[in-house]
Amino acid sequence: MSKQRVRKAIFPVGGLGVRFLPATKAMPKEMLPVVDKPLIQYAVEEAKAAGIEQFIFVTSRGKSAIEDHFDLSFELQATLTERAKKKELALLEEMRLQPGQVAYVRQQEPLGLGHAVWCARHMIQDEPVAVLLADDLVKAATPCLKQMVEAQAEVGGNIIAVMDVAPSQTDKYGVVKPGATKGRLVEVQGLVEKPAPSAAPSTLAVIGRYILQPELFGFLARHERGAGNEIQLTDAMAKMIGKTPFHGYRFEGTRFDCGDKAGFVEATLAYALEHETVGKATREMLRRLAQNLS
Repeated sequence: MSKQRVRKAIFPVGGLGVRFLPATKAMPKEMLPVVDKPLIQYAVEEAKAAGIEQFIFVTSRGKSAIEDHFDLSFELQATLTERAKKKELALLEEMRLQPGQVAYVRQQEPLGLGHAVWCARHMIQDEPVAVLLADDLVKAATPCLKQMVEAQAEVGGNIIAVMDVAPSQTDKYGVVKPGATKGRLVEVQGLVEKPAPSAAPSTLAVIGRYILQPELFGFLARHERGAGNEIQLTDAMAKMIGKTPFHGYRFEGTRFDCGDKAGFVEATLAYALEHETVGKATREMLRRLAQNLS
């Protein structure tokens, strides 16, 4: 049973973002801002808070804005320094990743989440890895991945973030066949990708946070097609069940599906309401809108 510390994280950011066209025609969906930070920055900050030291982005054509976002901008920093913009300079310093911490891998074809993760195989070697999907935004007092890392240090093996969904929604998620429950941990006895409600083993759905053992890459290397004729991460994870401890973790916090327009708007409002500079204005705006609805 592996309890090796999780040091590396994969961020699959090669998707086309078709649900947000035309906004994502020339801009990666991961760069869509929730108030004043792009989605990918929230994911990276969550990983940093969990102790992640190496950040691996699986990109595709048209994703250079992500690389630029986490790179130094000498012109911007020089201008801010000249104008004594200390607060803004501090923000840039906060988001900076250190030399050698960042790597980019190209996924040439959109063959599914499992294929995207497999593209980073040579950078993981023989240690566990976290996988974070930026369009799953989790608002929590303790960052979701930090909760999972702490749980994984106790039980070892694989841990995936799970939440209960409406029975009618199971065909949008990987769904867990649950076993014994202990606190927030639930034993994973099976995994099914996007089952119809009538065939779902439960309503316990997997969201975009994973801590996975390196054996995963052997199963992904088979390039077996699943739902949507894609190489599914869920299918490869299912093959590890019974070979190593495997748990779902009912995280504490609120998850927003920012791959969906309504979920993105909801997330923006939730974060805006608590933002130090726009919170008050947002509350007043919502009151006005509510009056207009009535």
